[in-house]
Amino acid sequence: MNKAEKISALAIPVILALAAGLAALLSSHSVWFAGAPLLVWMFVLAFVIQWLVFIPSFRKQTEKFFDLTGSVTYLSVVLVPLWLNPESSSRATLVAALVGLWALRLGSFLFFRIRKDGKDRRFDEIKPSFMRFLMVWTLQGLWVSVTACCALVVLTSKHSEPLGMWALAGTLAWLLGMTIEVVADTQKSRFKANPANRGRYIDSGLWAWSRHPNYAGEILLWTGIALIAVPVLQGSQWAALISPVFVFVLLRYISGVPMLEKRADENWGDQADYQRYKARTRLLWPIPTRAQ
Repeated sequence: MNKAEKISALAIPVILALAAGLAALLSSHSVWFAGAPLLVWMFVLAFVIQWLVFIPSFRKQTEKFFDLTGSVTYLSVVLVPLWLNPESSSRATLVAALVGLWALRLGSFLFFRIRKDGKDRRFDEIKPSFMRFLMVWTLQGLWVSVTACCALVVLTSKHSEPLGMWALAGTLAWLLGMTIEVVADTQKSRFKANPANRGRYIDSGLWAWSRHPNYAGEILLWTGIALIAVPVLQGSQWAALISPVFVFVLLRYISGVPMLEKRADENWGDQADYQRYKARTRLLWPIPTRAQ
């Protein structure tokens, strides 16, 4: 094992320990199923799905089903408890529908994008290594579990509350975030599909207001899910509010914005027009407050 593989081998049990700790906190008011809280089973399901798809993906040395598997996992962990929980409420149906719509849209978008591109170069150095590739799939299990934890609390809870202002505010935030994400992805796809834009960066539409508007939309829609969940949170379940914070930190500081900013600087950093674009355009939130 080289150094990167050793780090991955150590990271996997840490990831699982973090997931187990969060599941223990959130399951205090969960209904039970087959001898354990239903919420705990959903965390287990999130990881099992990753590992099942990892096996053929490693054998065939492909990452083409990675993003699609993430979306299938989201769908599974919201639809299964909606079916199994005898205490399911209108709030549970609402969050399952919103998360399901987001997962279907994003998963299909990313799957068809990688089919068109042929590969995801992020995996070029990772997938030949069993341990590093396994760690990435395991990390996706944690990503699903933490991101969806507000929804999972609602879907597995013994406690229900009628829909009210929190649900309205959360749904509106989700709709705004979803709209921003879909519009931004659509604009960028159309831009890249035009041969005249080959090798260029997009600075039109929402991308004239933000360098990463799709990420802003995703942060906002998960904040909406958290708002919908607020009335049913009890005791240690308030830890579920880590969900939108996790999404923000992950996209803004770890795997999203920093990677794309670095790649953009490598491609266009020596171009004066790109430097002017960076200077006048917000990093994340698409608010047209600077001179365009």
